Amino acid sequence: MLSTTQNTAEKGVPLNNESLDEFFRSHLETAINDLLKTELTAFLGYEKHSTDGYNTGNSRNGYYERDLDTKYGKLHISIPRDRNGVFEQKLIPDYARRTDDLETTIITLYRKGIPTREITDLIEKLYGHYYTPATVSNISKAVESQVKEFHSRQLSDKYVVIFMDATYLNVRRDSVAKEPLHVLLGITPDGTREVLDYALYPTESAANYEEMMQGIKTRGVKQVLLFASDGLEGMREAVKRQFPDADHQQCWVHLSRTVCRYIRNKDRKEVLGDLKSVYRAESEEEAKTALQEFLDKHGKQYPKLAGIFERAKESLFKFYKFPEAIRKSIYTTNIIERSNKGLKHKSKVKEQFPNEDSLERFVCSCYSELNRTWAERMQRGFQHASAEILQMFDKAQHKPVAEAA
Repeated sequence: MLSTTQNTAEKGVPLNNESLDEFFRSHLETAINDLLKTELTAFLGYEKHSTDGYNTGNSRNGYYERDLDTKYGKLHISIPRDRNGVFEQKLIPDYARRTDDLETTIITLYRKGIPTREITDLIEKLYGHYYTPATVSNISKAVESQVKEFHSRQLSDKYVVIFMDATYLNVRRDSVAKEPLHVLLGITPDGTREVLDYALYPTESAANYEEMMQGIKTRGVKQVLLFASDGLEGMREAVKRQFPDADHQQCWVHLSRTVCRYIRNKDRKEVLGDLKSVYRAESEEEAKTALQEFLDKHGKQYPKLAGIFERAKESLFKFYKFPEAIRKSIYTTNIIERSNKGLKHKSKVKEQFPNEDSLERFVCSCYSELNRTWAERMQRGFQHASAEILQMFDKAQHKPVAEAA
């Protein structure tokens, strides 16, 4: 790195008989350790030894050591911990034991959602005036192309189920506000989970999900047996407009939460216990019988319960069409809620995204990694139900037009 050597010489930095590599190694080690301490301070919200930390419920809890191989030599990194075990540093990629060129570091930081100007300031601290904002921006275009590729990549033509849900993230426009990130997560016939797409909208609505459904159709999705969502108004109608042959299942966990809003605390345990007998019945017929018994038992004391299930009646029991081995995976939206919860947990250290592009890069990085992990795993129950699932696709494909309507 001749330019870096010249730049160091121009600044008049003494090497003290050290080699240039050792000079960079020691300073890089110090800078990274200092930045990690700063990151924990920002996460906790108070400086070390400050009285502001009293009674906050969390505190510093020492360090754990990691060695990181760089082109300048081995760095001895002390990664700080918090007592609650929820702090996740963002500077060093998880499980990394070596780092390549500075360009790789820049791309990693950019992918984490850090703005170009902040990356430039960081590089200046580590290396001096070597990378300008324009240079950093050019290097980080590789990440922007990954975001575009994520939203345009070809998808499978068949999905057993597609879950739809949103998670709220802080985004700065003129001011900071929570905005819903809408997410579609599908499971293929072989049981592979995949985040198909995500999109940020000012408010959550069925129209937004319908727009996303239109998008995945253009990317190759032809057959979906089931869409699962919460009780957002208009979701079933949106599904039917885009995928007329698909069914819509309303999440039973969300239905239970809705029921809770109308039940006194002292009665909730009994009522929810009785409700479980509905969606855990052996068959659709038994479930319908159990629902009527549930309403007969509790409907007089809580008359609004009837309206809840009347509004959702078309989407209550679609999961019973599927093999028993996979029903527990599809009668709720727990799968997508868990992935969204993980995304939200990772985003907490940022507090807010400075703009939508920053959020896009961060979310793309998280979901791309999640998809790579999921590609090596099969969702529980799908292996035992594969033959029945393929029969369902074949039957749906050859369904008479009149029946499909």
